[in-house]
Amino acid sequence: MGNTDSVVVQKRLARFRPEERPVVEGVFDRLHGASPAGGAGKAGKVLTLGMLKPCMGNIASDSMIKRVYAGMCSMDPGVAPPPPGAGVSREQLVVFLADVLRGTAEERAPLFMAMAQGTGTGVATCDQIIEFLQDLVSAVVQIIIQKSRLQGWKPERMADGSIGVKLLAEQMSSELKPSDQRTCDVPCLEDWLFRVSNVAMYMDLLIGEGLNVGLTSRPPPTLLPPCWETPWEKLRCLLDLPVLMFLTPQLPDGYNIPWKLLFSTQLHGESFTKIVGSCKGRGPTVLLIKDTKGHIFGGFASHGWEVKPQFQGDSRCFLFSVFPCLRVYTCTGYNQHYMYLNQGQQTMPNGLGMGGQHGYFGLWLDSDFGRGHSRARPRCTTYGSPQLSAEEDFTLDSLEVWGVGKPPEEEEGATEGKRSILDADPEVQAMMEMAGKTLHSQGLREPEENNG
Repeated sequence: MGNTDSVVVQKRLARFRPEERPVVEGVFDRLHGASPAGGAGKAGKVLTLGMLKPCMGNIASDSMIKRVYAGMCSMDPGVAPPPPGAGVSREQLVVFLADVLRGTAEERAPLFMAMAQGTGTGVATCDQIIEFLQDLVSAVVQIIIQKSRLQGWKPERMADGSIGVKLLAEQMSSELKPSDQRTCDVPCLEDWLFRVSNVAMYMDLLIGEGLNVGLTSRPPPTLLPPCWETPWEKLRCLLDLPVLMFLTPQLPDGYNIPWKLLFSTQLHGESFTKIVGSCKGRGPTVLLIKDTKGHIFGGFASHGWEVKPQFQGDSRCFLFSVFPCLRVYTCTGYNQHYMYLNQGQQTMPNGLGMGGQHGYFGLWLDSDFGRGHSRARPRCTTYGSPQLSAEEDFTLDSLEVWGVGKPPEEEEGATEGKRSILDADPEVQAMMEMAGKTLHSQGLREPEENNG
């Protein structure tokens, strides 16, 4: 096939299954528009930038295609490559495919450096890395759309995806550890790629789909959760595809069953009672809030919400910011104030909160609909999050609640007649505990599950 003299190429090919190697070796001929069987006499042929555009142009920008080509040109195939500017050899292409699809962080780092700044040597600025990531994320979004992998989501009825691309690229680059001059060398990129797995996963997807390298041992990843029963004709969703690509892996294993819209101010109006009715007992949820200053933020609740004057949930809960930056804030272990929901009682706060403490929640929606706060000086004790809203006390613009897990079994009807006054009115229990009263009947009843 023309590459048998290169030990480097043979070692790279050994990373693929026997049935996958002809696929990898055949990419060069296919890009030339030739049959893989006609490999004889092609030793002098090279791959040019113009040959990449017909197969990648529908999913990647011109700048991303140029980056891919620069990465190919930077490969050392173990034999003399073509002169600079002449094109990419068959051997270089095989090594490139192997390093992208099966490479280590050490092998990918110089390759990603070449795609970020044009060569595999020297340093790249943080701005160059961000621009590279924007091109990469944008291409992945196009693959999701073009290859019909939307899983029920409707980009035309969602937030501006171009903003989401920039937010996700910035978030991924925030994991870099650059120099004081905000530059990154190859070891810096190697450390980053080792810790931030979605960079390599996105590049794997781009090359696999863009060059049609179908490998049986690694099917394309599912980047979006399924979305069911959403009235898209009436909804303008706060989410966009890149934000979903970021949030989905943050959820615990098993919580990426079909998302279902439980509440939206656009559809259900401005009513705290309706929020409670939509969320209570519906299983794990993702809450999204937009304030009138344009900040978008929210939280993941690992348990179905219950109306009671105690904190609930567990350490899988987290808060997050979407705009102006994309971040997730997980539990610090300082306290167990994960979730709180109360309504219609006189002595305890009424509203929905996550993290912090009464009066100083990391996220709080007052039962007097439309008002809330995010008070973190300097950080929320439960989640380590900063102030999420534009102002400490905010006015709500819009709100969405998405169900992301299986609702609990409906067992209340079977046990309703056995509940004591302490169960029927949790406020009584809370006040007795605060007063130091011993709850003698507690030991005579079966404990409720999922009380956090």
